[in-house]
Amino acid sequence: MPPRSILPVLLAVAAFAISAPAAAQSAVEPDPADVATLDGIMAAVYGSISGPAGQPRDWDRFRSLMIPGARLIPTGTAPDGSVGHRVMTTEEYIQVVGPALEGPGFYENEIGRVVERYGPVVHLMSAYESLRTPDDDAPFQRGVNSFQLLHDGARWWVVTIFWSAETADNPIPDGLLGFGR
Repeated sequence: MPPRSILPVLLAVAAFAISAPAAAQSAVEPDPADVATLDGIMAAVYGSISGPAGQPRDWDRFRSLMIPGARLIPTGTAPDGSVGHRVMTTEEYIQVVGPALEGPGFYENEIGRVVERYGPVVHLMSAYESLRTPDDDAPFQRGVNSFQLLHDGARWWVVTIFWSAETADNPIPDGLLGFGR
């Protein structure tokens, strides 16, 4: 139990969150199958950013998955060993990363998942592989996406995607490869 001095603050925050349901804030109407289940929203995220070289991605589908205010946060390690990140809105991600996905061809597939859930809140670690074409023999990159998801009683929303690419010094743990954990 929190100290009495902060209890009014916690109650006010909870009341504010309840007064602004996520579904009322959606700007793009989703395909109901995309947001009905965890599997559906995960397939929709990966599907919306994947496609052949030179083809625009389904950015309206991508937008429909994101809660207003969603954040996308890539990380990376510089040659000097320092770790950096960039926090982007959905629109910034589409503008900054979109051309890199559309140019050479890009297919991202989920290759493993671990899910933790508490009520409407889910933290999902999703291992991925990146290919230039669906028929590539080996991925050009792998990594882990950390998803924070919310179920508002009617549908799933992506709140945050925070990711890091696999490196020789930081391989994907065996516990994240595969499904059913």
